[in-house]
Amino acid sequence: MKEILQNRTKKFATDCWQLCAKFPVSREYNAYCNQLIRCSSSVGANYRAACRAKSDADFLNKLKIVEEEADESMYFLELLLEVSDKEHNEIKRLRGEANELLSIVVASIITIRNRNRKS
Repeated sequence: MKEILQNRTKKFATDCWQLCAKFPVSREYNAYCNQLIRCSSSVGANYRAACRAKSDADFLNKLKIVEEEADESMYFLELLLEVSDKEHNEIKRLRGEANELLSIVVASIITIRNRNRKS
């Protein structure tokens, strides 16, 4: 599962980068695209860091960052969906992938917290 999520988060980042490459170069699009590229790549980078965590607490802290960055990615995808008249299908697909990654991470956070409460 770890390797599958590492690959999915990396693909999510590269797909967001490819999406942003399709928008015109302008101050307005650049602001949203730069943020999307930053937070979407942070999803994968922080998930990889979580996989190297030294404790459950460290793992949870890193997963919380992944959660925040996935949610932020969804936000910028939603903004692009509202302000752009192109690439709507790809934006919706990426928003769906961000939502799935977010759901997986939140479920993992809940599982770890419940496991630690029972110990």
